[in-house]
Amino acid sequence: MYLIKTPFLLKAFYPKCTWDIPSKEKVLYLTFDDGPHPEITTFVLEVLKKHNAKATFFCIGNNVLSYPNMYENILAQGHAVGNHTYDHLNGWKTDLPIYFENIKSAAKLIESPFFRPPYGRITKQQIKQLKIANDLPNKIIMWDVLSGETCARNVIKNAVPGSIIVFHDSVKAWDRLSVALPIVLNYFTDLGYKMEVLPTTLK
Repeated sequence: MYLIKTPFLLKAFYPKCTWDIPSKEKVLYLTFDDGPHPEITTFVLEVLKKHNAKATFFCIGNNVLSYPNMYENILAQGHAVGNHTYDHLNGWKTDLPIYFENIKSAAKLIESPFFRPPYGRITKQQIKQLKIANDLPNKIIMWDVLSGETCARNVIKNAVPGSIIVFHDSVKAWDRLSVALPIVLNYFTDLGYKMEVLPTTLK
């Protein structure tokens, strides 16, 4: 089970992770996990371009290897990328050395300071080691709003200035994403929001 709006207590339990970027400005940080995918990521990029929106794509290394042109398109259009492991490992079920080697394999293909653990599952020891590693992404990005099963409604109801919002540019999420993403972007654009990439100044 996943919570749509991340509660304060969970954020406090993992203070070394970034859950949101509180702001007085009308800004949101859209993020997309599990790509790139040739058709679905193309759709996402087209919708973002239509609304002059930028986003951060947390890519799986194996997918980058399979679709390098799609990965390059993300960067060419001014979006940011992040490391989402090489093949979507669950940190709770993976020994630390294996987990780090998997992240390192992805880092050879994804140049980024950002890391998001698949499923949001990461141990405090893994966080501690990532924060001091010189050869791995050490800005651990979680989320404030998870789009979830009823995508658009969840985001519209729960997003506030500075929210980090999760979508998925994956086959599994396609049916919901294809409907929800245009609705979300239309809604928040009409309200005067800007959608921006995650800033590299995050700790």
